[in-house]
Amino acid sequence: MKKTAYIYIGGDVFADGIVEHPEENDLVIAADSGYNNAKQCKVKVDILLGDMDSIGDGFDFSTVNDRTEIVKLPPEKDDTDTNVALKLALKEGCDNIIIIGGLSGRLDHTMANLSLLQYLDRLGGKAKNIQALITDGKNRIRLVNNDSVLIPRSHYKYLSLCPIDKVCKGVTIKGCKYPLENAKILRENAQGTTSNEIVGNLALVEVKRGALYIIESR
Repeated sequence: MKKTAYIYIGGDVFADGIVEHPEENDLVIAADSGYNNAKQCKVKVDILLGDMDSIGDGFDFSTVNDRTEIVKLPPEKDDTDTNVALKLALKEGCDNIIIIGGLSGRLDHTMANLSLLQYLDRLGGKAKNIQALITDGKNRIRLVNNDSVLIPRSHYKYLSLCPIDKVCKGVTIKGCKYPLENAKILRENAQGTTSNEIVGNLALVEVKRGALYIIESR
């Protein structure tokens, strides 16, 4: 049975579009200003960690819930606060990782956050025993690598594929307005896989060789 961790990080979130919410036994971690996003989503945090450089000047830590553990990190370190939160979740045995936030603001931070999906995919290996996604309520992103994934129809209108590898082969899309069968997609020219729409209850995305991001948007 999978153990789930919710990691709230910085960047704008659109709480009305977030359908992923922690259950009683899930681990909830906030990385620095991600605590404000957790609060906006009305979520109680188990662990607040970070160098606290972005949570806000004059933040009153006495307002943090008594059940929340506060871990202050040095500002000069090899890992970002998000990376530390992710490694903590993995150390706690979590194999279903849901990252909330991190898709707006500084582009370098956004790219670094997306790379976490690649990191988790590599850790999962051939067994694919780690599941992960990142969402801000306006976009939801998964990674598929030499595998297939089923995506339920939801409030996200658009579904796009963004290759990570230079070439993705055997790409199939079913249950969408624009289906695809055993196609080859180039990273440099992937416009044909942008702004698709799920028309059934489920969409199937399969990639026989290569890795790509599956991006749902509204």
